Amino acid sequence: MWLLPSGPDQIWASEPHGPSPVDASNELPRNPLPLRPNELIRHKQNGRPITILTAWDCLSGALVEQAGADAVLVGDSLAMVALGHATTLPVTLEQMRHHTLAVSRGFQAAPAEQPLLICDLPFLSYQCGAAKAVEAAGLLLKETPAAAVKLEGAEAEVVEVIDRLVRMGIPVMGHLGLTPQSVHRLGYRRQAEDRISQERLLRQAESLESVGCFALVLEHVPAALAGEVRRTLTIPTIGIGAGSDCDGQVRVTADLLGLTPRQPPFSPALVDGQKLFVSALKTWIEEQTASNIHRDNT
Repeated sequence: MWLLPSGPDQIWASEPHGPSPVDASNELPRNPLPLRPNELIRHKQNGRPITILTAWDCLSGALVEQAGADAVLVGDSLAMVALGHATTLPVTLEQMRHHTLAVSRGFQAAPAEQPLLICDLPFLSYQCGAAKAVEAAGLLLKETPAAAVKLEGAEAEVVEVIDRLVRMGIPVMGHLGLTPQSVHRLGYRRQAEDRISQERLLRQAESLESVGCFALVLEHVPAALAGEVRRTLTIPTIGIGAGSDCDGQVRVTADLLGLTPRQPPFSPALVDGQKLFVSALKTWIEEQTASNIHRDNT
């Protein structure tokens, strides 16, 4: 049983999010919490596609919430999108906390209508042991509205970390395939091309499910492999560059809006945002310049 806050009153519920006991008036009390991680599993069971978009500040958070995303990921890709780094590696835990808070301030819907907020654990916040990972993930859940964390890989050490996090009550989303924090070892090429590596990834996916991950991101892997993983697991698979045979899709919002210098082949821009915004700003500057010249000549 969980005790859910509801203003001055409190509601007892058998689940963190979902049906509560019927009261005397035969009406269900409104759940005051946003979407919970395990509800994504229900979406898979019901055949409902899952949509996840990234955000990095208040404005982008507002946009993806208004667009209707099921979940918002404050990804460590913000190191590149918002901070100008060449990779995701330099972003710190404090920066992830800072940006997660900013994203949450962009949400305008009532709490029960807000998307699930997930935050990436940055490089070296979980690779140095379970105790440090619990401290890092716990800080994010304690000091921001994030309800889950995402981390990369399925090496024995990472699986041990995930097991510890889940047992401590911290929901975890896994991430296999192209893992950007391993860029210096893997690069950005498509992963699991041969059958041996595909069988390895499938075993890794099963191990992540077994230790309690509520969902799994599959990045830049063959579509057939992603479909096989989806059919094997009971938790939802979230694809990015993994074909359409996944339970959901995630994209970097800045890529979709054409705000990045170049987009990966599996995430083409929906609009040339850079051209659109630069053109609008140039128009304004030209108008101001023309206006000043007019005043100088009068």
